Amino acid sequence: MDWGIQNRLSRIIQPKTGRTVMLAVDHGYFLGPTSGLENPRKTITPLLPFADSLMLTRGVLRTSVNPQNNVPIILRVSGGTSILKELSNEAITTTIQEAICLNVAAVTCSIFVGGEFEKESLMNLADLVNEAAPFNIPVLAVTAVGKEMTRDSRYLGLSCRIAAELGAHFVKTYYCEGFEKVVESCFVPVVVAGGKKTPERDALQLSYNAVTHGAVGVDMGRNIFQSEKPVSMIQAVRAVVHQGATVDQAFDLFQTLS
Repeated sequence: MDWGIQNRLSRIIQPKTGRTVMLAVDHGYFLGPTSGLENPRKTITPLLPFADSLMLTRGVLRTSVNPQNNVPIILRVSGGTSILKELSNEAITTTIQEAICLNVAAVTCSIFVGGEFEKESLMNLADLVNEAAPFNIPVLAVTAVGKEMTRDSRYLGLSCRIAAELGAHFVKTYYCEGFEKVVESCFVPVVVAGGKKTPERDALQLSYNAVTHGAVGVDMGRNIFQSEKPVSMIQAVRAVVHQGATVDQAFDLFQTLS
């Protein structure tokens, strides 16, 4: 792997621990003004000191993140559909030249294995890898599966492996029973998605399960910014991911900070 790609990945996946806490705030690109992200700047600013990277769109980056902040950016470059239509029918929405101008650490797009537009989404990923390669920009593949496909180790493993085979440098997927199989069959780092809002203790349990069973970290959004105490929550997640805290220890930390 080229030096530039390794350097950019080391900004996201911390070398001291080999792990990462990514903050996902890209939900608006298909959900609109998601609860907690109506005012992105207000939500993001207090969380920045505790995030290893931000995952967002160019619109939010330009308007809602202070350019003097050095947090690494993972730029969402796929979209074109909303929750009102078929989500798998995405296209690449941002040029690699703009990603370079925005000084991002990585770019990301979704793939929809088993979805109606599976091939198109996989070709989006392949094209993105091809376009980013000359500039040594790593690509994150965000896996999704068709509505008829259960989020289990078989199908998530299929999605992650396909993403890696197409050249993704790291992959974001869901946690599932038998998650070790997903990690073992994917030869690039795997990050676990936080998913929909759950009670804080459950989200900390998810973080613990993810890193205990092979993930390099989590990419959480709603389980952090929709918490009643977002700053306390992201610190508790960091304690699990980077410091090896148990769920009890992390939840105690959350309550203490709150």
